[in-house]
Amino acid sequence: MDPIKFSKMIAELIKSKKGFDINILDLRKLSGIADCFVVCSADADKQVKAIADEIDQKLHENGIRCYHKEGYETLNWVILDYFDVIVHIFKADARSYYNLEKLWGDAPVIKIKNDD
Repeated sequence: MDPIKFSKMIAELIKSKKGFDINILDLRKLSGIADCFVVCSADADKQVKAIADEIDQKLHENGIRCYHKEGYETLNWVILDYFDVIVHIFKADARSYYNLEKLWGDAPVIKIKNDD
């Protein structure tokens, strides 16, 4: 599947659990780590977990396997690795601290609008 389409599908799942400030970083010309990062924020630990669980469950139902999960212990920053697309779910304060968008500042960014 096209990594941008896949990332947008993930963004819709994030929105369904009220995740916000969703950005897709297109890394295809910058890195071999992944084609895209999907980065979002959540207000609380429970919301971080709910977003991660929703993505994992819905994609698994569609035959898409998560290769690696990390961050469930603290729920400040959960990473879901789908090989070509890596999802980063942050509590808002952790996101501003780690500032992935600045670290990958050369990457084109697709901002996903919230429905509200």
